[in-house]
Amino acid sequence: MHVGEFIKLMEQLAPPALARDFDQGRIGLIVEGRPEITRICCALDATAAVVEQAVAASADMLVVHHTPLWTPLTQITGRTAQIIRALLASGMNLYVMHTNFDCVEGGVNDALCRLLSLSDIMPMSLGRVGSCTIPLSELSRRLGGNIRIWGGKVGTVKRLAIVAGSGFDPELIHEAAALGAEAFLSAEMKHAVARDTPLPCIESTHYALEAPAMRDLAVKMGWDYIDDPPIIRHIP
Repeated sequence: MHVGEFIKLMEQLAPPALARDFDQGRIGLIVEGRPEITRICCALDATAAVVEQAVAASADMLVVHHTPLWTPLTQITGRTAQIIRALLASGMNLYVMHTNFDCVEGGVNDALCRLLSLSDIMPMSLGRVGSCTIPLSELSRRLGGNIRIWGGKVGTVKRLAIVAGSGFDPELIHEAAALGAEAFLSAEMKHAVARDTPLPCIESTHYALEAPAMRDLAVKMGWDYIDDPPIIRHIP
């Protein structure tokens, strides 16, 4: 497949117009490699370890959710240089689908709904609200056992709001409450938000909430998925 055909396919899957303004210039073909693509790898992040594995797999394309080039570059050093050097030396393309994949039907948030067996799903501006039939213990297990709860004791949750990634935004939480959510699941809670939330908030990790969508995409497309979760140590 020519890289141009691949880009058209990806833009049909997750139209760039759905991306948030801050993603301007940060999605799509971020690093251009060889024009013909036969093997594709997929991951959540283009870390040095992921790129190394993709190079070892002789991949022509690496598809990720998060760009490794977030801020304007005035110098290429350290970890960024390591990643870019490996990509360019191997001739591998790097393609990013971020908030456009968050927002599209069947994307990141819908993959999380499937993982948690949510039903009767309603869309939010950036997320979903659905009926939850599993207990918190099972929800925690499916997310890797890494949740914590802000805002008081939580019992059975019948209607759960989810925003994959870093979604603890007061406007989103109030939107979820207005839609009948009884709790709100996302990642990377800030202290000020936690002190003033109208709903109990269930905090997981960014990786646990978004990696399932990239894994599902790899399975659907016949790509190789590279799992690279951050190392977390729990100190008793």
